[in-house]
Amino acid sequence: MPQRGNRRELLAEAAIEVLAREGGRGLTHRAIDRQAVVPEGTTKNYYPTRSALFQAAAQYLADQHTAALRELRGRVPDGLTGEHVVALYAAMLRRMATSARAQFLALFELHLEAVRNAEVSAAIGQIVRADVDTAVQLNTAVGRRMSRRGAGLLDAGMLGVALSMLSLPEDLVSEIGMDAPEVLARALLSLGSVEDEPPVEVLRDFAS
Repeated sequence: MPQRGNRRELLAEAAIEVLAREGGRGLTHRAIDRQAVVPEGTTKNYYPTRSALFQAAAQYLADQHTAALRELRGRVPDGLTGEHVVALYAAMLRRMATSARAQFLALFELHLEAVRNAEVSAAIGQIVRADVDTAVQLNTAVGRRMSRRGAGLLDAGMLGVALSMLSLPEDLVSEIGMDAPEVLARALLSLGSVEDEPPVEVLRDFAS
């Protein structure tokens, strides 16, 4: 948790916890005050509107996420293999449903808010760009071609799998294989690194 001296970060992290537990409708100034254990009215002093609360939570997540991935990209080890990349993405999927559960539940709420809030959308865009940059670099390092379009598809797939893992009944998660991180990671990476994109004509025929 952020140090008490950094009140804005403290409140933003509290907002994430509230979003994860109570959803977007439960994100109020009073709920954040209670979560952060600060005097009533503190959150409103820093973030006067509900829109500002969403923006603060989104930007905090974006800053934390992009910093972590920047560090990862800066220390890609020699000898990295495709299996290492699979293991990394499988670990990410496990983390989405365990230690980072609150952050991802909040992220899904923020995706909904982003439909109507340009500032929240911009913050989520920072997260996706960092994911895409990382996917391209890691796959390039192991000799696997992945375009930014493919990396975007991989990122959307990871988010969709996380949503299923967190929202579906456990028996259904098991039935449809959403509880097999290694298998899912391998499939999503393969989907994102397809060498040849289908011609536009094929896509038009498929969509018609």
